[in-house]
Amino acid sequence: MAGAAVLNDRTGEPQGRRTMLFAGLALGLVALTALILLGMGRTPICTCGTVEFWHGTVKDSGNSQHLTDWYTPSHIIHGFLFYCGAWLIGLLRGRPLPLGVAFLLALGAECAWEVVENTNLIIDRYRATNIALDYYGDSVINSVSDIVAMIAGFWLARIWPVWLTVAVALLMEAIVGYWIRDNLALNIIMLVYPVEAINQWQAGS
Repeated sequence: MAGAAVLNDRTGEPQGRRTMLFAGLALGLVALTALILLGMGRTPICTCGTVEFWHGTVKDSGNSQHLTDWYTPSHIIHGFLFYCGAWLIGLLRGRPLPLGVAFLLALGAECAWEVVENTNLIIDRYRATNIALDYYGDSVINSVSDIVAMIAGFWLARIWPVWLTVAVALLMEAIVGYWIRDNLALNIIMLVYPVEAINQWQAGS
């Protein structure tokens, strides 16, 4: 969405000071999220005692415990969607949102989801489906990595043209959906309104 009227940096403050302020707030928000997750009883890293850059097995206890996995693309798409949402807010209010505000709103939404996602209510909801029988929540390092993936998606949407952002999102959904029979769209469907036909199809993966 490069060139979209979503961001406005003309606040009258020195650019460097403003950047440092938003960077500090962002780091503080991520650190606070990690502390909340630790307080909720989430493990810092995988209980296996190792930290893998990539963990490609979905149906085992290591899923969502390492740095990246098959669900990382979903969080990149979160960033795409949050940027789109910021653009729509700017459009509705008649003037673009400041870059820092748009970014912090996106970051806040992602951090809030990482906390909610790791509550017993949502974990049990996920585990009611075949694809997540071995899911017991994310490790803290995985949650932080998911937040970083969202940040990457947000800034890629900022510099990429709309067609490329949409194409990459659809491609990631198609590849992940084909490979593990799950993706962001299916994840949302099965969380909000489980469909037994999808559940049985996923069981055959």
